[in-house]
Amino acid sequence: MRIAFIGQQDFGKAVLEAFLERGDEVAAVFCAPEKPGAKPDVLKTAAVEKGLTVFQFPSLKSPEAEAAMRGLNADIGIMAYVLQFAPQSFVSIPTHGTIQYHPSLLPRYRGPSSINWPIARGELQTGLTIFRPTDGLDEGPVILQKSCPIGADATLGDVYFDNLFPMGVAAMLEAADLVVAGQHVEIDQDEDAASYEGWFRAAEAEIHWSSHAEQIYNLIRAANPAPGAWTTHDGKKLQIFDCSLHRIRKLADVVGKPGEVIAVDDQGFSVCAQGGQIEVRKVKAEGGKKVAAAEFAREAGLAVGQVLGR
Repeated sequence: MRIAFIGQQDFGKAVLEAFLERGDEVAAVFCAPEKPGAKPDVLKTAAVEKGLTVFQFPSLKSPEAEAAMRGLNADIGIMAYVLQFAPQSFVSIPTHGTIQYHPSLLPRYRGPSSINWPIARGELQTGLTIFRPTDGLDEGPVILQKSCPIGADATLGDVYFDNLFPMGVAAMLEAADLVVAGQHVEIDQDEDAASYEGWFRAAEAEIHWSSHAEQIYNLIRAANPAPGAWTTHDGKKLQIFDCSLHRIRKLADVVGKPGEVIAVDDQGFSVCAQGGQIEVRKVKAEGGKKVAAAEFAREAGLAVGQVLGR
């Protein structure tokens, strides 16, 4: 098939390479222009190395972008991680229209941080959806869905790189084949079951030690490796990455108050929260690098009785 490819970053690059490796023709690649001083997107770099035509329009709503798409005579448009808005006047140009990847089981978790939120909410399952892009945010008809479990200790990195990334690449190929062959079924999303979540950024990743330990643990997992859940120590930001959850079964086992450091050892340090303890193993201090929590504790003079988040 002849493809018009729209995407960004590592996922876009992987999907592009998957289509090329199996012999499909890529008519051109659309990717967002770089910000001043930024390195070229890895998708753009890969496309240039392969001798492909690359378009970088500030807006896909522009007449220039639509004219470029019309000139490609593409069978299908492929959207693989796209942050630019792509209007119907653009995505409907290829003969068989355009399909888009979204890393959640739509209509749940529409929005830009759809991998983080299910983990932060303690969900046990997530997945991906290949759908028809419309002018609404992640609202188009569903073509294909795949689900995967969220392990009790799985981080954002685990869920994405072990599941949603490779599954997504394969699903894009499968969905494109179905659409071009006319063998797909489009199912409208159930608006009554829809949910939307905004960005999961630093503000959303702040740890509130008065929350239940399980909620804190889920938040840390959802922010690992990015944006990094955080608290403060001596007034400076401290990001927490690798950790484990120790649930308290009996009231008599409660030690300390929320946010209080209750143990420091060769493995790291433990912090008290409602209903349990967070055993911290890897951190990143403000202005520093990721280090073992034990190393940070030694260098920062972290001691039992100190309270984080003040």
